[in-house]
Amino acid sequence: MLENDSQLFNLKRKVNQYKEVLANTQDYRTVWKESKCREIRDTLTELTAAVGLDATIEMRSELENLEAVVLSMGQSKSGMYQKVNDEVQRHLLKHNGSLVYQQLFNGKIVVVINFPFIENYGQPRPPKTVAIYRPEELRGPYFVRHLEEFVYDITTWEDYDDDDNEPNQRIGFQLNFGQDQDAE
Repeated sequence: MLENDSQLFNLKRKVNQYKEVLANTQDYRTVWKESKCREIRDTLTELTAAVGLDATIEMRSELENLEAVVLSMGQSKSGMYQKVNDEVQRHLLKHNGSLVYQQLFNGKIVVVINFPFIENYGQPRPPKTVAIYRPEELRGPYFVRHLEEFVYDITTWEDYDDDDNEPNQRIGFQLNFGQDQDAE
């Protein structure tokens, strides 16, 4: 059945690697529960206080081993509204963006930026994956970089104009009208 021992050796090496990956998943989940989740929350709380960023830190734990720590900029009135009648206005809510640290299925941690968007005004821009880390890789300096990138991205969204060179930039969502067509 087996043609030679090298085939069996290669298969056995792959099986051992698979078992190691499965063991790592359990180890990463344990580290998340015992310390990393709390470390992320505490670090983000400390950083936002130090720089005066008005944000909330939320713990999301609806699904076991897929928990997340979310730095949220909250919601606000967008300043736009639909006039229902002379006395009633239906305001469009603006979600101001969030920075998410979430455990993946394999116990690693994905860092994601959710861009601001205005409800009922086009489609939200897809989340931006910043990086994926093993728990031991996610250290202090990374949090500062992530927060800096997040603040840059939401500031760019808020300061949208047509002077930017990037042709696909559209305030974080698809507008209800198309881009200019080429001249004839």
